[in-house]
Amino acid sequence: MIDKLEFFIALAREEHFGRAAEVCGVTQPTLSAGIKQLEEQLGVMLVLRGSRFQGLTPEGKQVLAWARRIVGDSRAMREEMRAARRGLSGRIRIAAVPTALAMVARLTTPFREKHPGVTFSVLSRTSIEVLSLLGNLDIDAGITYLDNEPLGRVTSVPLYDERYQLITAVGNPYSDCDKVTWAEISQLPLCLLTPDMQNRRIIDQHLAEAGVEVRPTLESNSMIVLFSHIRTGKWSSIMPLNLAETFGFSEPIRAIPIVDPDASHTVGLVAAPREPHTPLVQALLDEAMALADDFRAHR
Repeated sequence: MIDKLEFFIALAREEHFGRAAEVCGVTQPTLSAGIKQLEEQLGVMLVLRGSRFQGLTPEGKQVLAWARRIVGDSRAMREEMRAARRGLSGRIRIAAVPTALAMVARLTTPFREKHPGVTFSVLSRTSIEVLSLLGNLDIDAGITYLDNEPLGRVTSVPLYDERYQLITAVGNPYSDCDKVTWAEISQLPLCLLTPDMQNRRIIDQHLAEAGVEVRPTLESNSMIVLFSHIRTGKWSSIMPLNLAETFGFSEPIRAIPIVDPDASHTVGLVAAPREPHTPLVQALLDEAMALADDFRAHR
């Protein structure tokens, strides 16, 4: 039953029998047969079929919620038994929004010092993708914004408040200022994250509140691309204070606080709302709470 439920979760995620079979490491006929057997066991049709996958039936959508819960609990049970035998070990899969990637090491490094048998996989994803991956059991935890767009049902640990600064080269407009307004920076040649990123939507929101809009001269979903353009001295950007501090901008690059308003948004760790959590996820939540205390202490 667990294997068949995992087939069904993969099909719902991939929306394609061949891709779902590849993800599960089985042939397409094996996956199709497993889902048909699941339908026979439950006595309902789960999948709308034609020449290709056409979606889930209403009953299939109900079963999908149960499948995620059952498969998640099954994995938690196996992990708990493994931890009882050998101590904490395994791989933790984390997805983080790009602006939070620089601080992930502050979470993973002390965690692995305490639990050397644990390895990590860290992905850069949009906030929407973080929640989707979490719901589909493709990651164990995410790092994303907690207070700007709906999260749904998750367990969350607030880590820090993100504040925004103009990052620009010495000699550019406003580079000698102690602070700058959202309205003022709208006239600069800006490189920003792409609109699918929540950080960009936050920036656009605050610019709109200031009565201006920005047409960035460069957009990218990579922070490295933005940093490399800023360092040419010809581009400016809007970035969180903690990110600027992590990368250690110095002359000839300046980080200038943006005011009117002095906006902030909370970033935190999210996990599926399961009780009990797997030993790995619970240990990660505990580490996140310790990191949150450290952030508060150094405000």
